[in-house]
Amino acid sequence: MTEDRQRRFRGVLARRQPDLTVLLDKVHKPHNIAAIMRSCDATGIGTVHAVPLAGNFRPPRHVAQGTQKWVEVRRHESFEMAARTLRNDGFSLYAAHLSDHAMDFRQVDYTGKVAVVFGQEKLGLENVAADDIHVHIVIPMRGMVRSLNVSVAAALILYEAERQRTAAGLYDQQRIEQEEYHRLLFEWTQPKVAEYCRRHGMPYPALDDDGGIIGQLPEIGVSGNR
Repeated sequence: MTEDRQRRFRGVLARRQPDLTVLLDKVHKPHNIAAIMRSCDATGIGTVHAVPLAGNFRPPRHVAQGTQKWVEVRRHESFEMAARTLRNDGFSLYAAHLSDHAMDFRQVDYTGKVAVVFGQEKLGLENVAADDIHVHIVIPMRGMVRSLNVSVAAALILYEAERQRTAAGLYDQQRIEQEEYHRLLFEWTQPKVAEYCRRHGMPYPALDDDGGIIGQLPEIGVSGNR
């Protein structure tokens, strides 16, 4: 692995935002899923929550451009279960949803622990889901159409969140736990060894500054740089 690649991995992980995520409720068109995941990666989001429609949640590889390697997807059986999980973890749920009390998406605070929720392409959020949200947000529309494509809406909202978080200095220092940082860095730099360790219930070994394994894994004979 090149030095530039290793430096890029470390820089990306150092800017990850563990308190910003996205919940997709039955979003099912592969191109939309892929585009949203790319926006998540671009704004420092490392985890996406999803309630699949009939188990379908597979972005096309040529659109995702490898994003599935860097953004983890946590699947939930229902919106209620996903919302409960996020609320129990301290997240406030901001949903892109047209309602009488919806706020302009630029007027809400994204610097706290926030999950941005997007509903199915045609139907949006179901009524039961919409009632389970802390804040409804909308993107102002000046023309005849009432809404944007879900992936376009996600990009606009996530980059507003990125703007606010940049101003607040939230990208200036590592914010994910060191244990999580090491796990992801090892899986990105040593994917084959990581797979072997998971399969055999072994902890990941330490890495040196160049991304090499420190010491040796006798079971597979993989040695590091030291």
